[in-house]
Amino acid sequence: MRPTATRLDGMPGPKSFSPWWGDTSIHKQRGVVVYTVSPFRQRGSKAMIRGWLFNGYRRLAAQVPYWIVPFAIGYGTYTWAKRRDAWQNSKAGHIALGGHH
Repeated sequence: MRPTATRLDGMPGPKSFSPWWGDTSIHKQRGVVVYTVSPFRQRGSKAMIRGWLFNGYRRLAAQVPYWIVPFAIGYGTYTWAKRRDAWQNSKAGHIALGGHH
């Protein structure tokens, strides 16, 4: 059994810009320019730490008013409910609410 040749499968390759459905002509495309950056010029993590320290801090600090208020309200509600629950389950809470312990 012979494997199928890639050049005959009809799918466009990386340098082919013509559509593959119904197009049987193989014309060289004109005016298509492809730009790439050399892998030696790419530095993805060159200033990652330094950029995060300044820009990340600025962006996080800008978001503080939006999450600190709901967090403070939630934490205050949680601590109030814990104290109220402890008081209601105590002897003093039962007596104050008219129940018996």
